Amino acid sequence: MRRELLVILVFLSVLGGLVLMKTSVIFANNHRPGIFVERVEGISTDFIKGVDISSVIALENSGVVFYNTEGQEQDIFQTLKEHGVNYIRVRVWNDPYDAAGNSYGGGNNDLNTALQIGKRASKYGLKVFVNFHYSDFWADPSKQQVPKAWQNLNIEDKATALYHFTKDALEQMLDAGIDVGMVQLGNETTGKMCGENNWINISKLLNAGSKAVREISASYQKEILVAVHFTNPERVGEYHRYGMILNNFKVDYDVFASSYYPYWHGSLENLTAQLKSIVENFGKKVLVAEVAYAYTYENGDNFANTISEASYVVKPYPISVQGQANAIRDCIQAVVNVGEAGLGVFYWEPAWIPVPGSNYQERFTLWEKYGSGWATSYAASYDPVDAGVYYGGSSWDNQALFDFTGRPLASLQVFKYVATGAKTRLAIDAVEEVEVKVRIGDPIVLPDQVTVIYNDGSRQMVSVQWEDAELIAMSHKGPAKYLLYGTTGSGDAQVRAFCKVLVVERNYIDNPSFEEPDLSMWKITNIGNVTTELGVIDKLADAKSGSKSLHFYSRNNVHFTVEQEIKNLAPGRYNFSLFIQGGDAKTQDIYIYAIADGKTFRVATDIDGWRNFRNPVIEDIPVESGTIVVGAHVKCGTGAWGTLDDFLLSPVE
Repeated sequence: MRRELLVILVFLSVLGGLVLMKTSVIFANNHRPGIFVERVEGISTDFIKGVDISSVIALENSGVVFYNTEGQEQDIFQTLKEHGVNYIRVRVWNDPYDAAGNSYGGGNNDLNTALQIGKRASKYGLKVFVNFHYSDFWADPSKQQVPKAWQNLNIEDKATALYHFTKDALEQMLDAGIDVGMVQLGNETTGKMCGENNWINISKLLNAGSKAVREISASYQKEILVAVHFTNPERVGEYHRYGMILNNFKVDYDVFASSYYPYWHGSLENLTAQLKSIVENFGKKVLVAEVAYAYTYENGDNFANTISEASYVVKPYPISVQGQANAIRDCIQAVVNVGEAGLGVFYWEPAWIPVPGSNYQERFTLWEKYGSGWATSYAASYDPVDAGVYYGGSSWDNQALFDFTGRPLASLQVFKYVATGAKTRLAIDAVEEVEVKVRIGDPIVLPDQVTVIYNDGSRQMVSVQWEDAELIAMSHKGPAKYLLYGTTGSGDAQVRAFCKVLVVERNYIDNPSFEEPDLSMWKITNIGNVTTELGVIDKLADAKSGSKSLHFYSRNNVHFTVEQEIKNLAPGRYNFSLFIQGGDAKTQDIYIYAIADGKTFRVATDIDGWRNFRNPVIEDIPVESGTIVVGAHVKCGTGAWGTLDDFLLSPVE
């Protein structure tokens, strides 16, 4: 994992010098006895309705208790079974401990932990989907570190070690009576796996793992499906490319699994199309191995959540229990729409709720001792770049299917009701977020109405009362972002709303954020035609503001320039800047530039991770002729990707 059915309504209206943009749906009324569930048409009786609760043992060791719907303490596996779940996914890390035996956290998911989870799942008749990361800690597109014990092995020896590790683990599971129905080889292996970064070697590793599964399947006379796992279905043609690679290298597998997080991964129609392509072109089964959605913006453990009010991502559903249920139901429908080869859907970490404690320090002690947070400080020895910086608690507690006290949310019932549908009483569920963008010095005018969303999906415009704010002062303080709160409704039906206010500088660049369809003012040059993807992309998660940005990605090298000429400026001095983010750039030659009155000005920059926006600035550029050319030069090695956004040419005050 790590991180869009675009039903988001977007409209623009000019009002007093400002732009109103309705974006996602947010504040919610979560105190509802039930949920609406639209029946999933065509769902089979054996459709997989699974969850990944790999963190559960560490959570329980930390003192977390789970309850049933009546408020009685109960084994979470029984509760899941009662709510329609029929499959459990569990991750396996090789050796998630440092030399002194301290755990890396994240659930401490070694084989012993997987055995405990598998036994409890099988006790309640739940099948098990084993997810081998082939790493000592988290594996995802940005990191696929080799296990410590395999670091000095060549590819042949590594494949042999992987084969034996897989076979031994499965033997122990089956001997323990665990009903293993499927095995995943690697996690989100979009070009890296177990320290390897070329498909020749990756394919050797996949086939070594597959060989182990096939032999175990034969010796125990038990059908066990072999799955491979990818992510980013929104990237055009990528899944077909992976399918071609696997086919060309004769990788032996049954199931092509995808992650799908609505915030980042495009529309559900596209997901269905991408999975259908795998079925039709390569004859494989498909499933969604990870999906999740937030039900609240509340933070249960004082450790930053992946999705929060500040998250600049697509939110196609209300951040509410009903919105969460809708996200799960719609993902299930998308996989069902693939046809018979669409096996099922797994919800990722629905039980990763806060550990006990009255403050951060008390919880931190438990995270460190039992590994119940995202990572412990000890993980720095293995992963200093990510876990070594961001260790701590659960960033997922507001995406769980249990509340912060361990009681099941109504959204957990979606698994039980997708085949029949369900109704509850009508109530306001959420308020659509409002964004106001205004230039420095212009009046800030807040809307007097907002759109409320009911739990059956219907919408209505209603009056809103905003809390007092110093709007005039905000407009004159300079560039800034503000969050204003308000309420709508009355009594028990009162729901909170909020408005994001963006105060921006004067800007002489036309269409600076690529939001308008006319791009004639921009000169985009694909140097040598080496960049395989270069153009405007409509994806909120990759944009600095708005929903669009200039996207680049290449299976070859990346090399391009983007620039705009601005004329008829008043003589004076100007600042030029932009925002750029991206990653996987093995070599980089990136800079912004400005050309005015025969002189060229440059400032270098770089890319080092998704949404780690760099903001290079060229200051105090003299422009006497009234004409300036501003732009960016991007040159990177194979596989680099990123976006550029929010170009700004402003006068020096």
